[in-house]
Parts: sequence; structure tokens; C-alpha cells
Amino acid sequence: MSDKRFYIETYGCQMNFSDSEIVNSILMKDGMQPVQTAEEADVIFVNTCSIRENAETRVWNRLKEFRSLKKEKDDLTVGVLGCMAERIRDQIIDREQLVDIVVGPDAYRDLPNLLAEVDDGRKAVNVLLSLEETYADISPVRTSDNGVSAFVSIMRGCDNMCAFCVVPFTRGRERSRPLKSILNEIQQLSDQGYKEVTLLGQNVNSYQYEDVDFTQLMDQASKVDPEMRFRFSSPHPKDFPEPLLHLIAKRPNLCSYIHIPAQAGSDTTLERMRRPYTREQYLNLTDKMREIIPDVSLSTDIITGFCDETEEEHADTLSLMKKVRFDLAYMFAYSERERTLAHRKYDDNVPEDVKKRRLSEIIEQQMNIQEENNKQEIGKRHLVLVEGESKRSSEQLSGRTDTNKMVVFDRKDFQKGDYVEVEITDCTSATLMAKPVKKSSIQEFYAEPALV
Repeated sequence: MSDKRFYIETYGCQMNFSDSEIVNSILMKDGMQPVQTAEEADVIFVNTCSIRENAETRVWNRLKEFRSLKKEKDDLTVGVLGCMAERIRDQIIDREQLVDIVVGPDAYRDLPNLLAEVDDGRKAVNVLLSLEETYADISPVRTSDNGVSAFVSIMRGCDNMCAFCVVPFTRGRERSRPLKSILNEIQQLSDQGYKEVTLLGQNVNSYQYEDVDFTQLMDQASKVDPEMRFRFSSPHPKDFPEPLLHLIAKRPNLCSYIHIPAQAGSDTTLERMRRPYTREQYLNLTDKMREIIPDVSLSTDIITGFCDETEEEHADTLSLMKKVRFDLAYMFAYSERERTLAHRKYDDNVPEDVKKRRLSEIIEQQMNIQEENNKQEIGKRHLVLVEGESKRSSEQLSGRTDTNKMVVFDRKDFQKGDYVEVEITDCTSATLMAKPVKKSSIQEFYAEPALV
């Protein structure tokens, strides 16, 4: 057992933040205490992301800052967790002398032993990937969230080998968590007062545990607490289950919001990316989503400037985004990742200035679409889950609609965690402004009977 204080700084995707909550649990069970700043800590961990170059650059810079802090505190331990761990372990430990401990995403249970090795004066490394590890028996400790919404990891790893993506190499093969452990965690969150859960997986709709698939999981999860909202991220277009769309349409606490990564709008680019669907199949899927769930809000991921991308292929991506009219898009210029198929087989041959120009065109078009979409919300009523104060004023609250749009409205006597019926009065491309109508609930707002 250790009485040391630890601090975790997390970068990247929601899965990384979920992993940090697992690490919290493991370290606290070993007697360690979490603190809010690096300066207070005896042990600093950086939970890393390898998806894009800018995330890795931020991690490198932060580790160099911690190296300076280490010179002031001789007994300070610095470690790297997660996706960068296996890929850069030699460089980060031996060449740069930046850290004492390197731990991959499947080795968090070994942290107490690895920390003991460091206390004995050794560098400690465990980056082995597992075919079984899901951390199903570990209850995450949430030390930095808003107390309203939480992430629940339902699976780990990925079997899709998209040409641009390093996840299969950093997180291993796909494996699903037992249904019972997921439902137990959701029940615990409900008992603690949480009002919204996002189910996480690298390819969340491929969840399969024994005879339970993702649609059945969503069905059972939504019945744990009829006043708890459910979202999920991220599904894959190649095997999105139509029965799930019908379930979302009829179940009031399953949010009418789907993040569905397109990555590109050209068949030839999608083929090079090893995305196993065509532009037409993707558009048919989004049409089906809107047909079955008329008020659905869609978001996506887009990569511009992928290897060999032509102006015509770029135009296809712009036209796909214009046709679907996403309510939100995460847009990036391609950055090559070591070990991926694209790194091995293709040339990263789109010039940086061309990537930046294409990205600017995509962003500009998307911002215009979002503002146009948001203007159509004016006059409509939504149920907003209050997440906290607005960033700009303590006199206002902010929260999200069922369709995942951020709304700001006057505080009055509403509290964090309340469901509030609002009427939209104005907007920007990113935010809706509203006047509050009354405190409400999911069942009341949607006038649906209790779930059975």
C-alpha cells in the first residue's frame, strides 16, 4: 500500500478519459490519493493519445515541463499511460530521459507493481496488449467530471484496420465487456444522481457479448433508469443496426443524436482509407436515420488531405457534407501515424499548405451549415439537461438538448442536473440561446408512459 499523491493529465478521446477513471480506482485502492495539480503530486501520469500529431506534440511538451519539475523534486515519479506508451517507449525512457514508467492501455492493473519497481530505482514498463482485458470488475472513480454526465466503456480495442488509424496497434483486438457489469455500473451512476451516460467503444455497434448485441444492450441500459439519458460513441457505418434506429425512435431516454464518422466523401478516398462502405451507402444510411428518427441530429469525423487526395476527391467530401448537413463535425488535416497501413504503403504527399486550405474550406462550409441548422431551431422547444453555469455568466446556465446541442438560458432557480423545458430564441453556429419554460422530466416532456 502507498500513501502517495497522484495526478493524471488526460489527452485525446473519451475512451482515454474513461481509462483515467479506471486508473484512479486502481491507485486509490492501493492507498494513493488523487490531487488537482501536478505541483501537489508525488506521481504524475500523462494519459496519452496517438490519433493525431498535434495531440502527441502537446504530450511531448508537457513531459518536458514535468522534467523541469522533476529537477526541483527529486522523488517525483513521472509516467506515461495509454496509446503513445508502446510506440515511443524507447525514445521516451532512454533517449529523452523524460519518464520513469510506461504503461499501455491493457496493463493498468500492474501499476502498483510498476510503481514499486520505480521506488527500487528501476525504470518500469508494461505495454503488453491483451485479448481478454476489459476492466469489467473495476468501478471507475470519477474525480473531475460534472456529476451529471458520465462515460461507460462497453468494449476495448478495434478489429477494423482503417489505413490511417493506429488504434488497433495501440489498443489491441476488439473484445466486449460482460453485459451485467455494464448494467451494474449504470445502476451505480443512477444511484449517485447522474442523469446521462455515454456508452463508449472504438466501434461501439459491434458490441457482442455471448448472445447480446448492441441494440439489446441499449434496450436493457435504457430500462435501468427512465430518467437517465443515453448516448453512444462511436459507431461504424459498415454495420450500423437498423433495429437500433427503431429503438431510439420509440424510447424517450435514448437520445436522438448519432455520431457517424464519414472520414471522406469520395469512393476512391474511402477505398484507400480501407473504409468498407461507399459514398452512396453512407448517404443511404443517413437518409434511413432521418426517415426513422425525424428529429435526429447527426455529427461526423472528416479527414482532409489523406494520401493522394485530389481536388475532385476533396470536392466530393465537401458535397457529401453539404448533402447530409451535419449538426456538428470534427474536422482534421491528415497526419501520418507510424505503423498504420498508410505509413507503410502510401506517401503522405498532399502538401501542408494544400491540406490547410482544404481544411479551411471544409470548416467554413460546415460553420455556415451549423448556423443555418441552428436558425431552424428558433421557436422550437427542447428538454435541456443542465450541466452547470454558462462560461460567460454566472447568471446563466448551460446544458444540452436531446440532440446534443448546447443551450444557454437564464439561471432563475434551476440547478445543475435539472431537466428544463426551454424555448429557443436565438443562436450562433455553436450555441442555442433560450428562455426557460419550466422544470420537467423525460417522461413528462415526451408524454410517454414509464418504461416497461
